[in-house]
Amino acid sequence: MKKFVFTLGTTAILSAGFVGAASASTSGTYEVQKGDTLWKIAQNHNVSIDELKDANNLTSTLIYPNQTLNLSSIKEIVHTVKRGDTLWSIGQHYGVTVEEIKEWNGLTSDLVFPGEQFKIKTAQAAQSQTASAPVAKAAPQAQQPQTAQAQQEQAAQEQAAQQQQQQSQQQASGKSMTVEATAYTANCAGCSGTTATGVNLKSNPNQRVIAVDPSVIPLGSKVYVEGYGQAVAADTGGAIKGNRIDVFVSSDSAAQDWGRRSVKITVID
Repeated sequence: MKKFVFTLGTTAILSAGFVGAASASTSGTYEVQKGDTLWKIAQNHNVSIDELKDANNLTSTLIYPNQTLNLSSIKEIVHTVKRGDTLWSIGQHYGVTVEEIKEWNGLTSDLVFPGEQFKIKTAQAAQSQTASAPVAKAAPQAQQPQTAQAQQEQAAQEQAAQQQQQQSQQQASGKSMTVEATAYTANCAGCSGTTATGVNLKSNPNQRVIAVDPSVIPLGSKVYVEGYGQAVAADTGGAIKGNRIDVFVSSDSAAQDWGRRSVKITVID
């Protein structure tokens, strides 16, 4: 698609706040004070209400002054993202919410990639991780020895499973590279607004599309672009050669704000 590229650079300034937290006693307990709520205690100790309820066998959020709450059994583990994982499925596995996972790990989006590691804080986390860990196969009982055919079938199944795991790991790793990224719109003079693969950007101004060199990134690939998000490689351009991409934005001002920058991208599939 014919387009004009904007190359003015800008600088983004990010600001972050902080939340003060009260300290638990050295014994890992907290004595409820007058006016306390479970929500307030959870916020002050950087844990969730569900964690407090699980750690103290509470069936409701009702608490009383001078009641002692246990904080020491709230565990923190690290979850390594597997292919097919989402923040929702991870949260379901450990009994926590997506927002809690994002808060604990400073995440600003729901996008995750295989191999990433996230902190999970929950009273049940250690038990869940243990339950989900692979269990060693028990040796065949002496009174029921495996036949030669059964052993061959088991060996074949294990080999097939290992090959499948290796293929999944290779696919999950993706292809990462650093590229020079510019931005374009569909509103320039002479622009058709339709990409090389037929996407009408004027009718879909919020579509996340990038122009690529098909010899480097195949058209149709899903690509995660640092600072832009997940997009589809659906367009090409005369100036887009080698490690260059062009990100589609909805307005001229957004294109100017993007400018020209070096970004890291990952080809998901």
